[in-house]
Amino acid sequence: MSGDVHVRFWESAGVQFPRATHLPLYRLESIFARQRVHVARSTMCAWMRFCGELVRPLVELMADRVKQSRVIHTDDTPVPIQSPGAKQCRKGRIWCYLGDAANPYTVYDYTPSRKRDGPQSWLAGFSGYLQADAYGGYDGVFHAQNVREVACWAHARRKFYDAQDSDGRRAAEMLALIGKLYALERQLKEACAGSWSELPSDEQRARIVAARGETAVPVLDQIKSWLDTEGDVVLPRSPMAAAITYAQNQWAALGVYVTQGFLAIDNNASERALKRVAIGRKNWLFAGHDAAAANHARLWSLIASAERAGVDPQRYLTSVLANIGQTPTSDLDHFLPDVWQRADAAEPVPS
Repeated sequence: MSGDVHVRFWESAGVQFPRATHLPLYRLESIFARQRVHVARSTMCAWMRFCGELVRPLVELMADRVKQSRVIHTDDTPVPIQSPGAKQCRKGRIWCYLGDAANPYTVYDYTPSRKRDGPQSWLAGFSGYLQADAYGGYDGVFHAQNVREVACWAHARRKFYDAQDSDGRRAAEMLALIGKLYALERQLKEACAGSWSELPSDEQRARIVAARGETAVPVLDQIKSWLDTEGDVVLPRSPMAAAITYAQNQWAALGVYVTQGFLAIDNNASERALKRVAIGRKNWLFAGHDAAAANHARLWSLIASAERAGVDPQRYLTSVLANIGQTPTSDLDHFLPDVWQRADAAEPVPS
């Protein structure tokens, strides 16, 4: 398990560690032993398991709130899972789902595989915009529900960037065009002093749509013409052909972001959210079993959502773990990080 959980847990007990060190339990066991504090790894495993189960209703509430968003960002990454008797670990998946500004929660979900029933099950009942990569597992969500696909220009750009070595001229031309789209987004962000998903008024969002219509839409028309022209002459099976085909297949979804002021040009927010898993994975290496990985996902959900709300995860988890067991289900919303933050800020500072 990641040190994101371990560090915060032990800080709440008065033991200080640097944040985000991603320490696995066996390392913590050694650290404590050097301080003549003997805590068995099995005991810490049990604590983590009980904590994960304790906060399950709160994470489910956060998931329900995320599904009330107008737009959800999602992505996934593999997680090795121990398989007794097998020569190597099997691959499970951690998925992240980011709510919008009105539902500012980052929820992680674990599935034993990358089958499409994972996101379909989690997103059941959601209607709105879903921004993701081109993974075919989302197709059932787009076809069966009132969900509109929003593609990621960062993914499309990456393929042209990777084609530079074999076709530098065409890659440079396309990267320059995509650069114009991103230049506009930087201007809009600076003008709005933040992310458009957090803008307070519909008027400002309308200005974003108007600016994109005036500047980005003509560039998109240029890109579409370029793709159609160059797609007919590039070498089949070349990296450039693959990049062009990807953009053409995703073209309708790549243009959706210009239609709404709260949509982003790319899905980088969810990729950043998964760095927590990717960095920690280098240290803790694997999860012991499916239930442990699911517990990890729930605890990461609380920590990531607390950080997103600007809440100190140590104070937040100390409060949640100390009180959630005695809290009725109807009052769990008090532990949503943004709600908890407002209550915590309102408490008088002891003199």
